Amino acid sequence: MGRQNMEAPLLDSDHVHLLVANEKKGNKNWNRALRFFFVLLTFSIVGLIFRDNWSYLVVKGGYKYDERIQVRGPDCVESEQGVVAADDGRCSEIGVLMLKKGGHAVDAAVATALCVGVVNPMSSGIGGGAFMIVRSSSTSQTQAFDSRETAPLAASQDMYMNDIKAKYRGALSMGVPGEIAGLHEAWLRYGRLTWRTLFEPAIKLAKEGFVVAPYLGLSIASNGRMIMNDPGLRQVFAPKGKLLQAGEKCYNVELAQSLEVVAEQGPDALYNGTIGEKLVEDVKQGGGILTMEDLRNYKVEVTDAMVANVMDYTIYGMPPPSSGTLGLSLVMNILGSYGSADAAKGDLGLHRLIEALKHMFAERMNLGDPDFVDITKYTSEMLSISYAKQIQQKILDNTTFPADYYLYRWSQLRDHGTSHFCVVDADRNAVSMTTTVNYPFGAGVLSPSTGIVVNNEMGDFSAPTEISPDMLPPAPANFIRPKKRPLSSMTPLIITKDNQLAGVIGGSGGMSIIPAVIQVFLNHFLLGTEPLAAVQHPRIYHKLIPNVVSYENWTVIDGEHIELAEETKTFLAEKGHQLQAKSSGAIVQFVVQTLQNPIEMGRKYGKGSNIYYGTLTAVSDPRKDGKPAAL
Repeated sequence: MGRQNMEAPLLDSDHVHLLVANEKKGNKNWNRALRFFFVLLTFSIVGLIFRDNWSYLVVKGGYKYDERIQVRGPDCVESEQGVVAADDGRCSEIGVLMLKKGGHAVDAAVATALCVGVVNPMSSGIGGGAFMIVRSSSTSQTQAFDSRETAPLAASQDMYMNDIKAKYRGALSMGVPGEIAGLHEAWLRYGRLTWRTLFEPAIKLAKEGFVVAPYLGLSIASNGRMIMNDPGLRQVFAPKGKLLQAGEKCYNVELAQSLEVVAEQGPDALYNGTIGEKLVEDVKQGGGILTMEDLRNYKVEVTDAMVANVMDYTIYGMPPPSSGTLGLSLVMNILGSYGSADAAKGDLGLHRLIEALKHMFAERMNLGDPDFVDITKYTSEMLSISYAKQIQQKILDNTTFPADYYLYRWSQLRDHGTSHFCVVDADRNAVSMTTTVNYPFGAGVLSPSTGIVVNNEMGDFSAPTEISPDMLPPAPANFIRPKKRPLSSMTPLIITKDNQLAGVIGGSGGMSIIPAVIQVFLNHFLLGTEPLAAVQHPRIYHKLIPNVVSYENWTVIDGEHIELAEETKTFLAEKGHQLQAKSSGAIVQFVVQTLQNPIEMGRKYGKGSNIYYGTLTAVSDPRKDGKPAAL
């Protein structure tokens, strides 16, 4: 990529240029008209030649002219210096801009997260929470930053007894937001650029407007009634009484002002200052229980990352209340118990994976926030090779089983949404971060005075009186208590081999995250598929109950159709699996470092250095409209 400054990539707010074809009338100035025609023809031909690098979406309806949204870059990029893979290309480029300024991977992560919160507000934002894994190449230390939302001090186990819907929508479903606190804590430890610098691109996007990308446009349309019913959401996403569509500009001036204050004053502006006071008042007006005391008491939990050794790789991830690291560990150890890499190959390997996922989902609902419940036994089991072997022996290659065979006890967590991105810098520091407001547009509430989308993370707790779709009792380990964090499917991971960075991975999509991340991991690290193909490959999903295998069958944002092969569907059906097509799926971002033929990088690579510098490949999932960016 060429050199960029703070202005050039952001003049159009979001690196998205609107090309408007204006009709001309009359017979004047034929020479100019002819030149105009040949310019258009040239652009059309160039567009066809370089269609892998410039993708277009024609947006129709409600416009005087058709407009084309231009999105830079392919779904996969390579670099020797640094990469960012986010689920929005504008945010990937902003992350790389911070690397160009000399920033650490954490600097890029902060700027990327803030950008995603502006342009993908249905999935994330400073009103939500996050999990972040950070690996330092110089020390080989890998840390977990838990900035997941917590239950307010006034919350209680039975608070939704009379209205279970309030756990999912409305201000009462809000947990104490942690994202800003988590970003700041990571920046304090690793950041090189000023805190203010990291906010500037997101502020500009929110203040001067950004073009609504296709994925956000779809989310606005599918949640239109909810948006129109909330004054805050309506003022941002239907400013003239009509829902914004893909290709139109969206402004959130109040959010820009909030970000300005946090940039100048630090996180105290939210946790002990004017932004927090405004947010609390708006939430209170909506029937919520958030208080300034909740915000002042919020603490980020920083620990060593949880470590799992699977199939000659070391996985660093979040400890509980995330179930992602443990879930992947258990499934991979089950497959590893077959004693051969071939065990995961082909249609039979997929059958075994499905069975392993069902056992994993039954086990994971024993987990919860370890500060409140003792989960030592279940953590040990999910990391244990011998325990995985016991489960593997229950898997038969010729059949599947009814749901009760998998010894489930509790209702499943059915979390939603999220956004994930991966960062690796020139020094091979790495960040894997998943951020969320839970459901699309969180609680369905936007604080009018701050522009902040309110999360509905309380929906991820279990409630004693809730009757779930699977008709199972709620998991006691995940019951609500003040300051407790709810269970999560978020799975940000950093992968090493022989203590060298091998990959960074994570996904968005609630309960579908763990199966998706596992399949991409298997595709690349075990089966040898190239990174882009590993992400693009059709996936299966399972929820244990209903006992149905969901398989991908959909045309994604970039026009590609993704569908499980017919012969695979037939094979699974013959094993007794009930199959159901799924026109959606988790979104996975993936970065890989080649561990052959290290690159010479001046004094950074040479005698005495124990850091490996290979080519970095970054992939943004084509299932969403993200694009990676390279330094």
